[in-house]
Amino acid sequence: MKYFEKLLIANRGEIAIRVMRACRELGIETVAIYSAADNNALHVKYADEAFLVGDAHPSKSYLNIERIVDIAKKSGAEAIHPGYGFLAENYRFAKICQDENVIFVGPGWKTIRAMGSKIGSKQMMKDAGVPVVPGTEGGVNNIDEAKKVAGEIGYPVIIKASAGGGGIGMQIVNDEQGLQDAIAAAMRIAESAFGDATVLIEKYLEKPRHIEFQVLADEHGNAVHLYDRECSIQRRHQKLIEEAPSPVMTPELRDRMSASALKVAEASDYTNAGTVEFLYSDGRYYFMEMNTRLQVEHTITEFITGVDIVRQQIAIAAGESLPFDQSDLSIRGHAIECRINAEDPLNNFSADPGKIIRYRSPGGPGIRVDSGIHMGYRIPPNYDSMIAKLCAWDSTRVEAITRMRRAISEYIILGVKTTLPLHYAIMNNQQFIAGNTHTHFLQEEHILSTLDRYTRDEETRMQTLAGSFGQGKKVAAISAAVNTYLQQKKD
Repeated sequence: MKYFEKLLIANRGEIAIRVMRACRELGIETVAIYSAADNNALHVKYADEAFLVGDAHPSKSYLNIERIVDIAKKSGAEAIHPGYGFLAENYRFAKICQDENVIFVGPGWKTIRAMGSKIGSKQMMKDAGVPVVPGTEGGVNNIDEAKKVAGEIGYPVIIKASAGGGGIGMQIVNDEQGLQDAIAAAMRIAESAFGDATVLIEKYLEKPRHIEFQVLADEHGNAVHLYDRECSIQRRHQKLIEEAPSPVMTPELRDRMSASALKVAEASDYTNAGTVEFLYSDGRYYFMEMNTRLQVEHTITEFITGVDIVRQQIAIAAGESLPFDQSDLSIRGHAIECRINAEDPLNNFSADPGKIIRYRSPGGPGIRVDSGIHMGYRIPPNYDSMIAKLCAWDSTRVEAITRMRRAISEYIILGVKTTLPLHYAIMNNQQFIAGNTHTHFLQEEHILSTLDRYTRDEETRMQTLAGSFGQGKKVAAISAAVNTYLQQKKD
């Protein structure tokens, strides 16, 4: 079914291509936008039409609301899909789309505004009976109030920007002595990143698991969840590996958490695709936030449910009802996603933009690669460092891990440093294999300390593969040496 004649994707890279693929299957023409840094990007070539939106800096291109809406109207696009990042959770953008009679593929602007405030959304969920982390009822902007709140809930505490996301500006404080500097730093970063210096204070859970539920809701009162994902392995509060379903989940816990997720959607008058994020610790879970957009990790939910989430987003935006109810959905197998970033894990995950001189993506059963890069592509320094998403599916978690190891061993990216060595090390870590993950997994397992030798071996391995893909004995020898080394470091 063709829900629209033409749709503009207000994003770049792999997510722009992902949306375009759904549109192509639906017979919808696509419009790409691109910055001066992206004139040779793959999403520009894939689209039916492409328009220069502005200079390389995001504020002059992918964040330029007026220019994007103007391109949509001039191109004849009836709808805009924001992808994730950039303007995806900007309620002003959604409202301007509505005012200009361009359909925004996402929730209504009032919902985006309400859920975009950590303080407001937390109070809304508390009123709806959803468990929340103990902390401030409202924003904090002076040290005396902060000391009082922190003393009441007990240290350690975490300070967050009310208006932000992605872990930006978060500060962890272990005692009153460090509180003042942390409050000042968090407020300064919040003001710079989001234009709002308001911060909130919450009880810091020291080793929680990060578990989220994907929800879909249409404009006719129907809502379902597409089960759970675990996103506990992170760096700087940003996700590196996700898996679905969560290895800690039980039927009873899933029933309770999914009911809370749907309650969140109902309380916020939610429509379209969204993700309810929880922290789980010591048998209890707490609402953290709702991401009012498509998630990076939607891919693994598609693997285990068979639901094309982007297609459902487009259908819901066109006014269609959900074509299934909760009883039609089930979990099939296990899926893992590794975010492949152009960055150096051994140098504090610093970005490493540059030209890709050799590239070969993996394949075979149960493998999915969402990417906007190719051999010869120059990764610009202006945007997020994620360049690809590698997903593996199999009938069990152990088999999915094994399949992911195989896929990583096939992946060739030369010319820039990537997180591939890190992912391979994690896939061989015994605590990960056992499902014992939490948000401080990298530090506690000392994963980074195992990477120095493997990073060198990884370069050798990829050079070998690039020269002659299929020299399996050499590759196997390197992999065996790496595994021995990792085990020695663990012991």
